[in-house]
Amino acid sequence: MTPTAKILLLGSGELGREFVISAKRLGCQLIACDSYAGAPAMQVADGFEVFSMLDADALKAAIIKHQPDHIVPEVEAIRTEILAEVEAEGFHVVPSARAAQLTMNRDAIRDVAASELGLTTSRFEYATSREELADAASRIGFPLVVKPVMSSSGKGQSTVKDADGIDAAWDYAATGMRGDRLRVIAEAFIDFDYEITLLTVRHKDGISFCPPIGHRQERGDYRESWQPTAMSDAAIANAQDMAAKVVDNLGGYGLFGVEFFVKGDQVIFSELSPRPHDTGMVTLISQSLSEFDLHARAILGLPVPAAIAVPHASASSVLLADRDAEDFTITGLAEALSPPNAETHVDARLFGKPITRPYRRMGVTLARVDHGTTDDARQIANAAAAKLGILYR
Repeated sequence: MTPTAKILLLGSGELGREFVISAKRLGCQLIACDSYAGAPAMQVADGFEVFSMLDADALKAAIIKHQPDHIVPEVEAIRTEILAEVEAEGFHVVPSARAAQLTMNRDAIRDVAASELGLTTSRFEYATSREELADAASRIGFPLVVKPVMSSSGKGQSTVKDADGIDAAWDYAATGMRGDRLRVIAEAFIDFDYEITLLTVRHKDGISFCPPIGHRQERGDYRESWQPTAMSDAAIANAQDMAAKVVDNLGGYGLFGVEFFVKGDQVIFSELSPRPHDTGMVTLISQSLSEFDLHARAILGLPVPAAIAVPHASASSVLLADRDAEDFTITGLAEALSPPNAETHVDARLFGKPITRPYRRMGVTLARVDHGTTDDARQIANAAAAKLGILYR
């Protein structure tokens, strides 16, 4: 059988793993790439390559070797100049090399959103030294949120309460940054009611939106998410309008995770990822087509529903490691998968990561309630996650 498409996946974490499964169901051949062997997506792909995405020569060599129909980034830290180079040579980068370049850096995508498109954002400045960060803080005020312009999963992000915390925030950002640009974004703390991810699919027939996903973060990283989340019609309309503007500006086809802060009817743009989003793991149980299915369909030029429904309240909850280890097993799966009643559905995804680290996501539990609220689904997903454990040997 000839595959419908050959896809080179750049980054092979848990999101990449689910994308590989979705794409393989549509007949694709997948080559998964990451900096270490045995990464989650490699375990289900047709082939793999081990190299750093920041190694320009290795990245170009992998593209030339495999001659993929689609190059799909799953991580931010990539030598995007190589993606631009191969796109000019005729390779298809998802959603586009420009999108990868802009979203790899918080400063670039923030400049597009705030300056080019006029979207509502928090007040922000950039800093390339602790002295510049202190100066920015004096103008913006406290509390202040400090993030590396290049990082993921909340690494290097902190909230500074007063001037005494500037040095620690700078050091933490420098430690958590990815890539080779020591630059941070300092932004005013927003007094928001809640935050959402609006999964936005740009495809051959237009733009489709998933119902908004609410989520809770700790240390700048997601711990639980739920769908749908209650929003006013005006807030949903504002979020969809801003999301459509930014994904149209970036171009290309695929699924985008667009993050917003919400205060009443006011919606404030936060960040964007041109790929499936970690908070969107909930769609594995909430939607008939998950975010990974939608991403694959959009990339391949296949039909995407104009309206994506979430008929029942659903939630996800994360299993975290608490130490460094190579010899371990995950326990409690049978207990976690036992639903509390006949109207509740519980599932899990264990990511298959070969090593643990403090705060590393190792799995996620999923819950859906036939009759109930998202609070009910959250309670069940969290209870299921609490039944999982990591036995270190």
